[in-house]
Amino acid sequence: MKPSNENIKIDGIDKKILRFLMQDARKPILEIARNIGISGAAIHQRLRKLEKSGLIAGSKFIVNPKVLGYTTMAYIGIFLDKAMSNPIAVKQLEKIPEVLECHYTTGNWSILIKVLCKDNEHLMHLLNKKIQQIEGVSRTETFISLDQQIDRQITI
Repeated sequence: MKPSNENIKIDGIDKKILRFLMQDARKPILEIARNIGISGAAIHQRLRKLEKSGLIAGSKFIVNPKVLGYTTMAYIGIFLDKAMSNPIAVKQLEKIPEVLECHYTTGNWSILIKVLCKDNEHLMHLLNKKIQQIEGVSRTETFISLDQQIDRQITI
Protein backbone atom coordinates (compact mmCIF):
# COMPACT_ATOMS: atom_id res chain seq x y z
CA MET A 1 0.00 0.00 0.00
CA LYS A 2 1.30 3.45 -0.91
CA PRO A 3 1.46 5.91 1.96
CA SER A 4 -0.52 9.12 1.54
CA ASN A 5 1.22 12.49 1.43
CA GLU A 6 -0.48 13.69 4.60
CA ASN A 7 0.80 12.85 8.07
CA ILE A 8 -1.34 10.48 10.11
CA LYS A 9 -2.34 11.44 13.64
CA ILE A 10 -1.51 8.73 16.17
CA ASP A 11 -2.36 8.85 19.85
CA GLY A 12 -0.64 7.40 22.91
CA ILE A 13 -2.40 4.04 22.57
CA ASP A 14 -1.32 3.73 18.92
CA LYS A 15 2.25 4.49 19.99
CA LYS A 16 2.16 1.84 22.73
CA ILE A 17 0.84 -0.76 20.27
CA LEU A 18 3.54 0.15 17.75
CA ARG A 19 6.31 0.00 20.34
CA PHE A 20 5.24 -3.51 21.42
CA LEU A 21 5.10 -4.74 17.82
CA MET A 22 8.35 -3.05 16.77
CA GLN A 23 10.06 -4.86 19.63
CA ASP A 24 8.48 -8.22 18.70
CA ALA A 25 6.07 -8.47 15.75
CA ARG A 26 5.00 -11.93 16.98
CA LYS A 27 3.78 -10.68 20.36
CA PRO A 28 0.17 -11.88 20.82
CA ILE A 29 -2.45 -9.17 20.35
CA LEU A 30 -4.22 -10.25 23.56
CA GLU A 31 -0.99 -9.82 25.54
CA ILE A 32 -0.59 -6.30 24.13
CA ALA A 33 -4.25 -5.60 24.94
CA ARG A 34 -3.77 -6.73 28.56
CA ASN A 35 -0.66 -4.55 28.94
CA ILE A 36 -2.37 -1.47 27.52
CA GLY A 37 -5.78 -2.08 29.08
CA ILE A 38 -7.98 -2.22 25.98
CA SER A 39 -9.68 -5.09 24.10
CA GLY A 40 -8.02 -7.24 21.47
CA ALA A 41 -10.69 -6.10 19.00
CA ALA A 42 -9.69 -2.47 19.62
CA ILE A 43 -6.03 -3.37 18.90
CA HIS A 44 -7.03 -5.07 15.62
CA GLN A 45 -9.12 -2.05 14.62
CA ARG A 46 -6.24 0.35 15.32
CA LEU A 47 -3.78 -1.86 13.42
CA ARG A 48 -6.11 -1.88 10.38
CA LYS A 49 -6.28 1.93 10.54
CA LEU A 50 -2.46 2.18 10.76
CA GLU A 51 -2.01 -0.25 7.85
CA LYS A 52 -4.58 1.58 5.72
CA SER A 53 -2.75 4.87 6.38
CA GLY A 54 0.52 3.36 5.12
CA LEU A 55 2.31 3.91 8.46
CA ILE A 56 2.87 0.18 8.91
CA ALA A 57 3.29 -2.44 6.23
CA GLY A 58 3.24 -6.00 7.49
CA SER A 59 5.87 -7.74 9.56
CA LYS A 60 8.88 -9.85 8.71
CA PHE A 61 11.39 -12.29 10.11
CA ILE A 62 14.98 -11.11 10.18
CA VAL A 63 17.54 -13.59 8.88
CA ASN A 64 21.00 -13.42 10.44
CA PRO A 65 23.26 -13.37 7.34
CA LYS A 66 26.37 -14.36 9.34
CA VAL A 67 24.79 -17.75 10.09
CA LEU A 68 24.61 -18.27 6.29
CA GLY A 69 28.27 -17.24 5.90
CA TYR A 70 27.74 -13.65 4.71
CA THR A 71 30.26 -11.64 6.72
CA THR A 72 31.24 -8.74 4.44
CA MET A 73 28.90 -5.75 4.28
CA ALA A 74 29.88 -2.91 1.98
CA TYR A 75 28.54 0.33 0.61
CA ILE A 76 29.40 1.12 -2.98
CA GLY A 77 29.14 4.55 -4.54
CA ILE A 78 28.49 4.18 -8.27
CA PHE A 79 29.54 6.83 -10.76
CA LEU A 80 27.51 6.76 -13.97
CA ASP A 81 28.70 8.22 -17.26
CA LYS A 82 25.39 10.09 -17.70
CA ALA A 83 22.22 10.67 -15.67
CA MET A 84 20.04 8.88 -18.21
CA SER A 85 21.89 5.65 -17.32
CA ASN A 86 20.23 5.63 -13.85
CA PRO A 87 17.11 3.55 -14.67
CA ILE A 88 19.11 1.08 -16.77
CA ALA A 89 21.72 0.65 -14.04
CA VAL A 90 19.06 0.15 -11.34
CA LYS A 91 17.32 -2.55 -13.42
CA GLN A 92 20.65 -4.40 -13.71
CA LEU A 93 21.42 -3.95 -9.99
CA GLU A 94 18.02 -5.45 -9.12
CA LYS A 95 19.18 -8.69 -10.77
CA ILE A 96 22.15 -9.00 -8.38
CA PRO A 97 20.98 -10.81 -5.20
CA GLU A 98 23.83 -9.42 -3.08
CA VAL A 99 22.49 -5.88 -3.55
CA LEU A 100 20.28 -5.21 -0.52
CA GLU A 101 19.59 -1.49 -1.01
CA CYS A 102 19.89 1.02 -3.81
CA HIS A 103 19.60 4.80 -3.40
CA TYR A 104 19.79 7.75 -5.77
CA THR A 105 21.99 10.28 -3.99
CA THR A 106 23.20 13.83 -4.06
CA GLY A 107 26.94 14.43 -4.15
CA ASN A 108 29.58 12.65 -6.18
CA TRP A 109 27.86 9.34 -6.85
CA SER A 110 24.75 8.82 -8.90
CA ILE A 111 23.78 5.73 -6.90
CA LEU A 112 24.74 4.29 -3.51
CA ILE A 113 24.16 0.58 -2.90
CA LYS A 114 24.48 -1.68 0.12
CA VAL A 115 25.76 -5.18 -0.60
CA LEU A 116 26.27 -8.32 1.45
CA CYS A 117 28.97 -10.83 0.48
CA LYS A 118 30.49 -13.97 1.97
CA ASP A 119 33.98 -12.45 2.12
CA ASN A 120 36.30 -9.92 0.45
CA GLU A 121 36.96 -12.27 -2.47
CA HIS A 122 33.22 -12.52 -3.12
CA LEU A 123 33.01 -8.70 -2.93
CA MET A 124 35.86 -8.30 -5.44
CA HIS A 125 34.13 -10.73 -7.83
CA LEU A 126 30.85 -8.84 -7.42
CA LEU A 127 32.56 -5.54 -8.20
CA ASN A 128 34.68 -6.72 -11.13
CA LYS A 129 32.35 -9.19 -12.83
CA LYS A 130 28.89 -7.79 -12.12
CA ILE A 131 28.63 -4.17 -10.96
CA GLN A 132 31.43 -2.64 -13.03
CA GLN A 133 30.17 -4.53 -16.10
CA ILE A 134 26.82 -2.71 -16.03
CA GLU A 135 26.39 -0.40 -18.99
CA GLY A 136 26.79 3.23 -17.90
CA VAL A 137 28.89 2.51 -14.80
CA SER A 138 32.11 4.48 -15.18
CA ARG A 139 33.64 3.60 -11.78
CA THR A 140 32.83 2.66 -8.20
CA GLU A 141 34.00 3.60 -4.74
CA THR A 142 33.70 0.92 -2.04
CA PHE A 143 33.48 1.22 1.73
CA ILE A 144 33.56 -2.00 3.77
CA SER A 145 31.59 -1.93 7.02
CA LEU A 146 33.77 -3.30 9.81
CA ASP A 147 30.92 -3.54 12.33
CA GLN A 148 27.39 -2.14 12.52
CA GLN A 149 27.10 -0.07 15.68
CA ILE A 150 23.45 1.05 15.46
CA ASP A 151 20.48 -0.79 13.95
CA ARG A 152 17.10 0.69 14.71
CA GLN A 153 13.88 2.09 13.36
CA ILE A 154 12.50 5.58 13.85
CA THR A 155 11.41 6.22 17.48
CA ILE A 156 7.66 6.16 18.04
